Parts: sequence; structure tokens; C-alpha cells
Amino acid sequence: MGVKISKVARRAHSYEYVLVVMRHGKADAFGSVDDRARQLTEKGAKQAKTVAKGLMSMDLMPDRIACSGADRARQTLERMLKVFGDKPKVDMRQSLYEGGVQSVLDELQATKTKRKVLMVLGHEPTVSISCQWLATSDSDPALLDLLNLGMSPANIAIFASDQPFKEWQVHSGTLLAVLGPHDF
Repeated sequence: MGVKISKVARRAHSYEYVLVVMRHGKADAFGSVDDRARQLTEKGAKQAKTVAKGLMSMDLMPDRIACSGADRARQTLERMLKVFGDKPKVDMRQSLYEGGVQSVLDELQATKTKRKVLMVLGHEPTVSISCQWLATSDSDPALLDLLNLGMSPANIAIFASDQPFKEWQVHSGTLLAVLGPHDF
């Protein structure tokens, strides 16, 4: 079953605020080096570029990106910024590596009202668990089921609301889509 990217984009643009939660691209195998120093693979670099181009095609370039300080997340961001340019405000956060769900909620609280599209770039299982907590109860059950499986490398979840990010709490965002590079 294919995802209609244009339909997701239209739905996202019907809201004032859009949150994109992303897992970093494919990285070197766990245990090959210290976890924080794991590098993005060539496949991961391609995934990052594909997702960035996909977000651009949806007119969902982030105003602000909060990114984990781990190497693979930083490298994912660097690859995406080659597509986005220097427009997004970028904040590197070690807390997104080690802080769990609360670190994602903290990023929402730290986002100024003028920022309309926020991206949080982090790691499993934090990203999928955070998404489960953020999704409103009327979100599509099939999409929620995808989150229960965990997010694959370079997958994104797109949420929307008319409330500024500072006002988001648990179950505040309508889950519009869970997408991977293959969807673009």
C-alpha cells in the first residue's frame, strides 16, 4: 500500500504547527565502536538526503531542528542540511541521545511560537515511544501500530496541531503519517 505524499502534505498544511520526528539514518553495526561514535553508512547518507528532498517536496522544511549529539544523528543532519540550506535553526542536544521521552517533550517546550515546523532527530527507542505518547487518541490506529514496531533508520513521523509546540503535552498531536525513504 503506497502512501499519497501529496495527501499527507495537504493535511499537514491544514494545521498551523507541524512536528517531524526522525530516527537517524542507517549506521555502523552496534558494538563496532562506542555507541555515540557510530558513523552513518553510505546507505544512511542517501536515506537522509532522500528524506530531506521528500520534506522539501511536501513544503515541510523545518524552521528549527533539534538533533542528538551522537555522530550518526549529526551526520544525518549534515546530509539533510545540504538539501535544506542554512534556513533551519539547529540545536545540538546531548539530551536527545540519553534523555528519553522527556528530552523530546523538552524540545517542544523550548520551541518559540514563531517556529511552525519543528524536527526532532534522535534514536530508537526514544523516537517511537515519544511518538506514541504524542499522538492523539483519534490518530489512525494503523499508524500507531507502525510506531509500536519501532521506527526504522531514517523513518519519520509527522504530527500536526493548531496549538503552539509550547502547549503540547501528552496526546497533543494528530499523527498524519509514518514515512520512510522508500515512500519518497
